Amino acid sequence: MRLLVVEDDPVISRFISQGLGQMGHETALACCGAEAIAQCDGPPFDAIILDRMLPDTSGIALLDELRRKASFPPVVILSALGSVEDRIEGLDAGADDYLVKPFDMAELAARINAVARRKTGRESDGGLTVGALKLDPASHQAICRDRSTALNRKQYSLLAHMIRQADRLVTRGMLLEHVWGYSFEPATNIVESNMSRLRTKLLEIDCDPIETRRGSGYILRSERCA
Repeated sequence: MRLLVVEDDPVISRFISQGLGQMGHETALACCGAEAIAQCDGPPFDAIILDRMLPDTSGIALLDELRRKASFPPVVILSALGSVEDRIEGLDAGADDYLVKPFDMAELAARINAVARRKTGRESDGGLTVGALKLDPASHQAICRDRSTALNRKQYSLLAHMIRQADRLVTRGMLLEHVWGYSFEPATNIVESNMSRLRTKLLEIDCDPIETRRGSGYILRSERCA
């Protein structure tokens, strides 16, 4: 995963970066709120590790600013402020998790993995997003970076369900129930044909996130949407 560490203490930020790097993650560092905002305007992150006490703003204020963006990654607050009130404030402000310093690197990594899994299929006023792939409910378009393609109603519903279930196996029966409203399996290849057309549309915007599990179903891989 690509992660942003917002931490003004260089020793702690280097410790986090090295620890997550050893686990195979790519990290970028920001030592203040302004730098974090600038980083978030670039290529998307899969998650943010956010300190609450920054030199130019508070972590809570920065979180509020991030929430105004159409798409923002899940946030794990990592703070020395660890009272119940502090944790409630952070979670109420929109953080996806809250970990108190001192911390265990393996636990931090586990919590990042958990929020990243939950964030797939993240819904905001601007639509559903997973990584750089966005589904716009107003225009029924799939958008990936600066490219977009219009979807018909069924393709839109199909992709929306796959995004909500990102990184999980979705069976043919589940799609028939949630997208078509069927409680039985018709003899036609309605799922396969619509999935094929959807994947063709996504390839138009250079996005190929759906993996076929022969005999089982489909998985939308969030890492392919980065």
